[in-house]
Amino acid sequence: MLNTLQTNAGYLEQVKRQRGDPQTQLEAMELYLARSGLQVEDLDRLNIIHVTGTKGKGSTCAFTECILRSYGLKTGFFSSPHLVQVRERIRINGQPISPELFTKYFWRLYHRLEETKDGSCVSMPPYFRFLTLMAFHVFLQEKVDLAVVEVGIGGAYDCTNIIRKPVVCGVSSLGIDHTSLLGDTVEKIAWQKGGIFKQGVPAFTVLQPEGPLAVLRDRAQQISCPLYLCPMLEALEEGGPPLTLGLEGEHQRSNAALALQLAHCWLQRQDRHGAGEPKASRPGLLWQLPLAPVFQPTSHMRLGLRNTEWPGRTQVLRRGPLTWYLDGAHTASSVQACVRWFRQALQGRERPSGGPEVRVLLFNATGDRDPAALLKLLQPCQFDYAVFCPNLTEVSSTGNADQQNFTVTLDQVLLRCLEHQQHWNHLDEEQASPDLWSAPSPEPGGSTSLLLAPHPPHTCSASSLVFSCISHALQWISQGRDPIFQPPSPPKGLLTHPVAYSGASILREAAAIHVLVTGSLHLVGGVLKLLEPALSQ
Repeated sequence: MLNTLQTNAGYLEQVKRQRGDPQTQLEAMELYLARSGLQVEDLDRLNIIHVTGTKGKGSTCAFTECILRSYGLKTGFFSSPHLVQVRERIRINGQPISPELFTKYFWRLYHRLEETKDGSCVSMPPYFRFLTLMAFHVFLQEKVDLAVVEVGIGGAYDCTNIIRKPVVCGVSSLGIDHTSLLGDTVEKIAWQKGGIFKQGVPAFTVLQPEGPLAVLRDRAQQISCPLYLCPMLEALEEGGPPLTLGLEGEHQRSNAALALQLAHCWLQRQDRHGAGEPKASRPGLLWQLPLAPVFQPTSHMRLGLRNTEWPGRTQVLRRGPLTWYLDGAHTASSVQACVRWFRQALQGRERPSGGPEVRVLLFNATGDRDPAALLKLLQPCQFDYAVFCPNLTEVSSTGNADQQNFTVTLDQVLLRCLEHQQHWNHLDEEQASPDLWSAPSPEPGGSTSLLLAPHPPHTCSASSLVFSCISHALQWISQGRDPIFQPPSPPKGLLTHPVAYSGASILREAAAIHVLVTGSLHLVGGVLKLLEPALSQ
C-alpha cells in the first residue's frame, strides 16, 4: 500500500516540466500534518537535531544518534533512503522499528488521512512525505528524548522543514547533486541547504569551499541564526587519546567532528533548558564565521563514535576469497573519497600467496548524475572487470516490495546500464591499456545470454559486462565462492557471453577477489539484501 504512494515514471517527468511553487508544497505538508492530527508546534516536543548537506549527512546523523544514545537517552532517527527494508528509515535507539510497530502506525496514519480528505485536497501525500509524517507520529507516541532528522533533498523546501524549533542544525559537506531540483552550482545548492536555519537556533557546518560557505553565512545572518564552523577533529583530540570511529574512511572524520558539535550543543541546551548559544572557541573568525567550541570529548562521546554503524557506507564484508567493499557514493566528491578509501584498504591488506588477485567494479548511477564523470574518477583503481546492472535484486521483483521503484521503467534502467558500459569502454580505450585477458569462444550451442549487449571485439574493452539484475551480477562475480551468498544453480546463459565465460574461470581460480560496489545507495542496498539475508528478516 505504501508503494502505491510512489510517483510513477511518466507522471514524474510531467511534474518536473511543470514544477509548482515549492513554498506551496511546504504549506501542503503542514496541511497533511494537521489532517493527521498534529500541529507544527507538537514537533517542538521532539527536541530535534536537523541535518542537511550533500555528502555525509546520513553518517553525521548516525554518529550523532549513537553518541546521544550512549548517554542513556531514548533516540529517534529518521533517515533516507533505506537499503533493504523501509523500516530502516524510522529507528528508535538505533534499531529500525519492528514490523508490528510499522504496520500499526502506517494504518493509523493512512486511515486518519482517508477520513479527513475532502474535495479540495489530495487524500494521500506522496511516499517520502507520508513516511516523514509517520516518523513524527512514531517518535511522539513512543516518547523519544530526541529525534535526529535527516533532510531528504535540499533543505529550504524539503518536507522535513516544517520543523519550527529544532534544538540545533547541522550542514555536512556540500557538493553537486540533485541539480534538477536544487540548482546547478554549489552556491545555489548552499542556498537551499541553508533554508533549514532557524532564528536563534545554533547551527554548525564543516569547512566548505569559500563560495558556498559565504552563502551559508549570509543565509544565517538573514535568518538571525548563529552559525559556527566546526574545528577539525584533530583539535578535539589534543591532550587525549585519538578518537576511534566506527565508520572507515578519512572523510568520516569531518562527519564525526560535526556530530560531536551537534551532540555537545544539544546536551548543553538541555542543561540550560534550551537557552543560550555555544561559546565560540576563540574570538578569531575564519571566513567571518566564529569557530565552534573546542572541548575534550567525554567517554560517552568516544564510545558513541566507536560504536557507530551505518551500513552501505565504507562497509567491508570479508567472505572467504571475496572481499566486498560497499559505499553508496554518488557525487563526484563522494566517489573521490570512496576511491581513496578503497585504495587505502587495498594497500593495507595481506597479499595472498598462490594465485592472482582480481579487482571488480560493480556500478550503477541513477537520477541526474553524470555517470561518465563518476566512472572516470574510478579508473585509478585499476579494475580487471567492470560490471553494470540496474538496482533490481531479481529480474522479477515479486515478493520484494521493499526494493520496488515505480519512478523508473525497466527499459530506462537497462539502457542506462548500457550507457555506463559504453562510457567505461571509452575511458578504457583512452587509457589504451593492453587487453589483459583473452576471451576464448563460448561453449557451442549455449543458450541465449542473460548479459545485455554483445561485444563487437573491435569496439569494446574485453572486460566490461552488463547484467539484467543484481543477483545475476553477484552470481557471476562470486562464482559460488561466497560462503553466505549461495543462490540456487546459476540461470542458463550466464556464461554464454565470451567475456563472462573467460572471466568465470579467472574468478574461480583467483586467490583473492576485491569487489567495489558504488555509484548508488540503492545498488548497495540490493547487494546487501542478497549478501546479508539477516537484514531482510
